[in-house]
Amino acid sequence: MSDPDTHDLSPAVTTLMAIACGAMVANLYYAQTLIGMIGPDIGLSPSVAGGIVTLTQLGYGLGLAFIVPLSDLIENKRLILVATAGAALGCIGIALAEGPRTFLIAASVTGICSVGAQVLVPLAAKLSSQARQGRTIGLVMSGLLTGIMLARPVASFVAGSLGWRALFFCSAGVTALVGLALLLMLPARRPDSTLRYSALLASSLDLLRRYPVLRLRAAYQALLFIAFNLFWTAAPLVLTQRFGLGANGIALFALAGAGGALAAPIAGHYADKGHARATTLLALLLLTVSFVAADLVVAASGLIAFAATAVLIDAAVQLNQISGQRIIFGLDSAAGGRINAAYMTIVFVFGASGSLIGSASFAAGGWLLSSLIGAAIGGTALLLYLLFDRRSASDGAEPRQD
Repeated sequence: MSDPDTHDLSPAVTTLMAIACGAMVANLYYAQTLIGMIGPDIGLSPSVAGGIVTLTQLGYGLGLAFIVPLSDLIENKRLILVATAGAALGCIGIALAEGPRTFLIAASVTGICSVGAQVLVPLAAKLSSQARQGRTIGLVMSGLLTGIMLARPVASFVAGSLGWRALFFCSAGVTALVGLALLLMLPARRPDSTLRYSALLASSLDLLRRYPVLRLRAAYQALLFIAFNLFWTAAPLVLTQRFGLGANGIALFALAGAGGALAAPIAGHYADKGHARATTLLALLLLTVSFVAADLVVAASGLIAFAATAVLIDAAVQLNQISGQRIIFGLDSAAGGRINAAYMTIVFVFGASGSLIGSASFAAGGWLLSSLIGAAIGGTALLLYLLFDRRSASDGAEPRQD
């Protein structure tokens, strides 16, 4: 393979990778707003219907830990295509399920195979020229976050009009079309690693030990992802109880929040200019201030201002994610898949607690308590930055940080 600095991804391929990331990761979130519709239809009691989302996301976590590292061992395009096909078949299985066992198995398969998105991200970084790497990561990640944010409103609109099964048939079709486009357009990349699979998994843990900056960046993003999930769990409750919005109004609010994905290319641009640490500081400050502002605007019944804080919170998560990935992908060019697997597994495992924190805090103290916890999470990340980040190499320019 040629030196990655001698070529770059075309805009068309970069856009395709962004769309593919969004289409795959959206599969994790479609069911989140449809539990009340799906559960009775497949025979799940309300007490266990939450397992629909839990198993899908658990499958995604397993895929992060055990499949994404394979991108440092197996030809990447082939791995992505197999994962994409598996995700499409999983969606078909969900749509056809008549009972809870079949549904939950299909949901687990969908979650596991949706990690193809996390193979695409380091591949995009690897195939991009060094001068544009941050912007490329930003564009691809903007597709991923847009998929997360659009999944809920799309699910509400489609399921409300055509039924929840039609939603998953549509998702299977979109995923299959994305897979076909990847087959035709995605460049191949065969890694140089000769490690056995067991050694590959062990080396993911070793990378965390060797690189303090990887641990630090994962901690930042895990905290911000907790806050992100907290916000998007509690916000619909605020919109219903405080502003009287129905399902369509909440869906439109989520669409507005997706505007935060536009911050990703901006973050990539500044990371390429050597300002990744400054971008990180901005992200942590922005998240903290936005949660404080969100409490004030809800108290004042400002719906439009509340939507603006949603955009800013999403933008903060994106700014930190892109600046962090720009740094960690520069640590070891031969271990991009394992680095991303270690990073995203930590982010996902800890970040998933945000939904529980959001629902519990809102039940205990309303939006005031939820927003204060969100601000405290941002403040904790900011404190970590001020105490420890000055010790790291500037913007990941050095190959190792021990």
